[in-house]
Amino acid sequence: MMEACTQLRQGDWSQLLEVIRTFLSLSLFSLGGGNTLLAEYHHLSVDQYCWLTPSQFADLYALAEAAPGPSSMIVGLLGMGAAWREGPLWALLSAYAAELAVLLPSTLLMVLASLSWNMLKDSPWRLAFERGMGPITLGILFSVGVKILQTSNHGLPAYAVSIAVCVLMLRTRLSPLWFMAVAGLLGGLGVINR
Repeated sequence: MMEACTQLRQGDWSQLLEVIRTFLSLSLFSLGGGNTLLAEYHHLSVDQYCWLTPSQFADLYALAEAAPGPSSMIVGLLGMGAAWREGPLWALLSAYAAELAVLLPSTLLMVLASLSWNMLKDSPWRLAFERGMGPITLGILFSVGVKILQTSNHGLPAYAVSIAVCVLMLRTRLSPLWFMAVAGLLGGLGVINR
């Protein structure tokens, strides 16, 4: 039986440094974009540090995906959620610190890699690396999709809608906005809910 989770207080600098350390340690592992770490973000923010409830995490994920910008935007929202109880200033400080911690190291590494990648253009190692990263990234993204389903879907109607959307996305060229509109309508009518 799992013990009750109590949220860590973020009102001092040591806890802010813990937020920064947490996201710095994940920065270089985001192969394929920020969403590849979603399962780990969920584990840390919901299970380990108790910054958020599963429902709050799902809401922040939906907000991050609905807003224009990179998928790593969720990190700033998680940082904000980590310190929200301490007030808006701590929440903003934590949000900016978390976002910088996850973006800065990986961005610097990608700039260095891009500058030197052309030197390896004829190397068989480059081709092997590029071909090998595709299946790895797809596997990680598949596990992220499963985590999103587990986090956000509660009940048979919600799972049925998710499966139908998945099949239609793979089989048709309909815009994802139509699926979002229909899911929003079903939620508004109370057919599906969390």
